[in-house]
Amino acid sequence: MGASAKPPAKPPSAAGARVMKNLRRQGVAALWTLASIGSIIGLWELAAAMGWADPLLMPAPHVFLGNWSEQLHFFDMANTIGSSGEGGSWVGVLSVVLWTSMRVFVGLLLGFVLSLAVGVLIRYNTVFGKLSLPAVTMFAPISPVAWLPVAVFLFGIGDKPAIFMVFIAIFFVMVIATLAQIDEVPKSYIHVARIMGASKRQVFRTVILPAILPGLFVTLRINLFAAWMVVLIAEAAGVGSGLGQIVMMARNTFNASLVFFTMTLIGLAGFVFDQALGLMQRRMLWWIDADKANGK
Repeated sequence: MGASAKPPAKPPSAAGARVMKNLRRQGVAALWTLASIGSIIGLWELAAAMGWADPLLMPAPHVFLGNWSEQLHFFDMANTIGSSGEGGSWVGVLSVVLWTSMRVFVGLLLGFVLSLAVGVLIRYNTVFGKLSLPAVTMFAPISPVAWLPVAVFLFGIGDKPAIFMVFIAIFFVMVIATLAQIDEVPKSYIHVARIMGASKRQVFRTVILPAILPGLFVTLRINLFAAWMVVLIAEAAGVGSGLGQIVMMARNTFNASLVFFTMTLIGLAGFVFDQALGLMQRRMLWWIDADKANGK
């Protein structure tokens, strides 16, 4: 009896091929990220080796990253920044980073939700729109930094002024962006929904909201970095704790290594925050990913 022929190999499923494609894309993106950061570190190290950068003002990366054990003493697990202490650890660093990140997250969440609600009310409630839109337009150009004394007057010292500053940094911009996104929704979509018997609430939930969310998430991610800058200013001047306060203390004590060490932490935290927001965007706007996968 002859040897039985092997059954033909099963072709990879569409889901498996999609997973492999995503993994390859993420791997390539990670390599480019490492190349981008590595090139900056390499140029910085070259400038330090050639004597182009003052080691007291701009220490090389291997210097301020190499003496990390000395920098840990400035990070307190209780998130209370003051004089140098003994027994600092990476747990304290993580505690301070998470505390600052929490202020950014809460401020962004409040700003996003309330700006969406206010924008919808302005566009669909005539009286409310006429009363509030001029005020929004007037407050929008005011720099968030100018709100710092107001935040301290209203909330004192602590987390609230920092969260308020982040909220102010995005609220007025997001309200105007919400209005612009609503106005750009094709009228034909709304007409079709009404012909099919949809109520106003159903039109908003199934037509308008899915149409404006992609643009609003883009605006939110653009303003994420502004929110980080604002929270650092608030921590340095009106909170008394957090990464911003450490940078201010390092400047006052002329500790350049601590400045750049903390700046590295801020950059990493902001990068992770942006990646998390992008993941949230892809999860919530699942139909956008589906369209890309289908080549639309």
